[in-house]
Amino acid sequence: MRLIGLTVVFAVSMFLAPLAAHSQQERSVRWIGFLGPRSPSETARFLKAFRQGLSGPGWVEGKSITIEYRFAEGKVERLPDLAAELLRRHKVEIVVVEGADAAHVVQRLSTTIPIVMRLLDW
Repeated sequence: MRLIGLTVVFAVSMFLAPLAAHSQQERSVRWIGFLGPRSPSETARFLKAFRQGLSGPGWVEGKSITIEYRFAEGKVERLPDLAAELLRRHKVEIVVVEGADAAHVVQRLSTTIPIVMRLLDW
């Protein structure tokens, strides 16, 4: 769990790092999307580790980044609608997904937004 969390944080940080100088000039907040097939309570441990990992390189939720969350609550058939809403409503620059199903849904909706996938540990 910890290693997977660190791997995801590393991937997101590598994407956001080149934006750091740019964002300092513009003072804008970076948007990260999160799409998961489970509930917030089932994902809580990972999300806590993810936020802590991002704060190490200086990405703080609510200050330098905003994370927009969508949870399918165990209903995988909801993923396409949730992903579409996430991508339509916000200018997310990267999407963190849990599992291959969520990754495939986001891939079908966007060919330009980077996707970082976390394998599920049901």
